[in-house]
Amino acid sequence: MSERDERHRARMQRKKAVVDAKIAEAAAERGLLLVNTGNGKGKSSAAFGMLARALGHGLRAGVVQFIKGAASTGEEAFFRRFPDEVRYHVMGEGFTWETQDRQRDMHKAAEAWAVARELLQDEQIGLVVLDELNIALKYGYLQLETVLADLAARPPMQHVVVTGRGAPAGLIAVADTVSEIALVKHAFQAGVKAQKGVEF
Repeated sequence: MSERDERHRARMQRKKAVVDAKIAEAAAERGLLLVNTGNGKGKSSAAFGMLARALGHGLRAGVVQFIKGAASTGEEAFFRRFPDEVRYHVMGEGFTWETQDRQRDMHKAAEAWAVARELLQDEQIGLVVLDELNIALKYGYLQLETVLADLAARPPMQHVVVTGRGAPAGLIAVADTVSEIALVKHAFQAGVKAQKGVEF
């Protein structure tokens, strides 16, 4: 074995010891609140990846899509194939710059939150995806205090993923895991229209 290979092996042995110790210390098990935010692409995609993972482990799930809804998406078409495992609710009427009606958007958001609350009270649901909820909070369509109270009251082993730009500080404060997805480059900036299977 070369000297470089030996150094690498020794470094990886030290790293493994550190990682193993951290894994051994992490003994708690409970439902997590995850927030995917930021200006980059992939917040909802990551949440739906988790949904697929949850189904793979035999969990039942619920999805509420705020804001989105004017056009069908690939994830909706796919996950509706599993009606016994996924309760899928598209509650919005389109992006805020399309609807241009704040009062109607607020009404739709309230309806969506009523559905979300039902999912958050169901002990049989292991994962709840609240897609674009951050946008509804950002524009004041829903009261953050109400949302946080309902999230806190959910079953102890239920996981929740919240997506959307502009996650409020109060939500970030109570979340277990927060991922901020940054925009580095996007095909749209080069004049490429949204592609089926990639953007929707």
